[in-house]
Amino acid sequence: MTLVRILSALGGLVLLALIVWAMATAGQSLTEAIAWLVSEPWGVVSLFDLYLGFFLIAVLIWVLEPNKAIALAFILPLPILGNVWAAVWVAWRLAQVVRGRVSAG
Repeated sequence: MTLVRILSALGGLVLLALIVWAMATAGQSLTEAIAWLVSEPWGVVSLFDLYLGFFLIAVLIWVLEPNKAIALAFILPLPILGNVWAAVWVAWRLAQVVRGRVSAG
């Protein structure tokens, strides 16, 4: 389980680095990139896939996180912070979830 938590954290860090790289080298704003993405059918599919994933991890966080304030702190930023933020929750809580001992403190 520790390996999965480490890989989740590393995956989140790699994704964050890729986001920074894309912002620095893309030569277009995020709005322009989204406009380009939604102009293509596979771009629409990719965005739907992304937001479906956000919804599914949000459901899991809500169901598995006993402290609803913490759950909301992870769910509400998901559409903006994305899977970098989801990886933080997984790395932090996965072992406790698997053992069935997620606690409010």
